[in-house]
Amino acid sequence: MRKRLVAANWKMNGDKALVADLLDSFKAANLGLNSEVIIFAPSIFMGLTESKLSDSNIKWGGQNCSDIEKGAFTGEISLSMLKEFGCTHVLVGHSERRTLYNESNAICAEKVKSALAQDVTPILCVGETLEQRENGTTEAIVVEQINTVLDLVGIQGLAQCIIAYEPVWAIGTGKTASPEQAQDVHAFIRQLLAAQDVVASEKVQILYGGSVNGATAAELFGMPDIDGGLVGGASLKQEEFITICNAAD
Repeated sequence: MRKRLVAANWKMNGDKALVADLLDSFKAANLGLNSEVIIFAPSIFMGLTESKLSDSNIKWGGQNCSDIEKGAFTGEISLSMLKEFGCTHVLVGHSERRTLYNESNAICAEKVKSALAQDVTPILCVGETLEQRENGTTEAIVVEQINTVLDLVGIQGLAQCIIAYEPVWAIGTGKTASPEQAQDVHAFIRQLLAAQDVVASEKVQILYGGSVNGATAAELFGMPDIDGGLVGGASLKQEEFITICNAAD
């Protein structure tokens, strides 16, 4: 039985006071008892996150990482640096990294490989733009994104990952794929994995990441192949995120 998981991606938002307040409130709400909860704060607040959450059930991770361990790469963050601050997970291939910073499928695959080598769990983000959905190429796009990773780490490597399906047209727009639309793609992804290994396909958690909020979470999480959510803006609102986590419980 796959455990429900809710991940908070704060992106480039927050300050020391807000981060501390949110972490304190989530900890006080005992999040992470019945379902997994992971906080992805901006990397500059990683020490604060570690100090606030180290004695809680909540996990934390990096919003991005380099696929290279060390060297003259100004501004990059290595996986060993993230691990030093207690990170257990890292986001890979978020649509904003792909579109704004030109991260290709190949780069994302290398990051997955490096994360697995460092024993950090990648959350591999996949999904289509509005144009691609309207063109009927959603499945082809998702296949290409996942197969590039499969080609590099194999099904046993991918079985150690979490996948987040994020329709790009539903991120930050207030639009949400219907539970049925989301379930269709989640089921497709699981079938794609099952073609490689049925046992692995049943193990992998697949999250929905498209403007999840307190009003939509319960119905989305009730779908058979949706194992939780990758939450953006709503995770910066204390009561809203707690509501979403309660829906996962």
